[in-house]
Amino acid sequence: MIDVDVSDLQTVQDHSHLRELVGDPAPIVVDKDRGYLDEHGLAFLERSPFVLVSTSGADGTCDVSPRGEAPGGFRALDTRTVAIPDRPGNRRVDSLVNIVDNPHVGLLFCVPGVEETLRVNGTAAIVVDQDLRESFAVRGRVPKLVLCVQIEEAYFHCAKAFRRSALWEPSTWPDRAELPTLGQVLKDLKDSPDPVEAIDAALEEENRAALY
Repeated sequence: MIDVDVSDLQTVQDHSHLRELVGDPAPIVVDKDRGYLDEHGLAFLERSPFVLVSTSGADGTCDVSPRGEAPGGFRALDTRTVAIPDRPGNRRVDSLVNIVDNPHVGLLFCVPGVEETLRVNGTAAIVVDQDLRESFAVRGRVPKLVLCVQIEEAYFHCAKAFRRSALWEPSTWPDRAELPTLGQVLKDLKDSPDPVEAIDAALEEENRAALY
């Protein structure tokens, strides 16, 4: 693999050049976003077990973080507010640090087997209200934080990305053995003397014991 300097390539420098290349959107696409969740958005959210949370820090650096819940675990507090509990992770909290500095976020909700997605853009707050946190308890464990997003835009995204990728088609999935385990990745990254199997076992125990 050779090194590439993108600055040596021809690039788009302004909006007019971009529009020349891709054209203008159809009116139905331009007018599809709302500042709230309608009945269809609420139904999709209720069934979504997975969301990607995109954030940007004060210095412009970006982060995208996956969040997973059982269906119904992401909640509309009202038609303009979405709540996402913050479950145990690796404690880097990159997304949350970004939100403290810059509350603007983008959310992409997915439902297994559904090729369309629900996109939500808005401003986020990291909420520590006890009653709200307790309402998200699972197995007696209460999240320390809840991410609440005030909706500025909400709209559905078409199926083309999922159709092209065939993401929900098991026949297209690679053999898991073709890719390294996370234990192997970490061993190589840290040049660890520990066996891969021991690292993978420790990671799996963490996944099991600290899920909530």
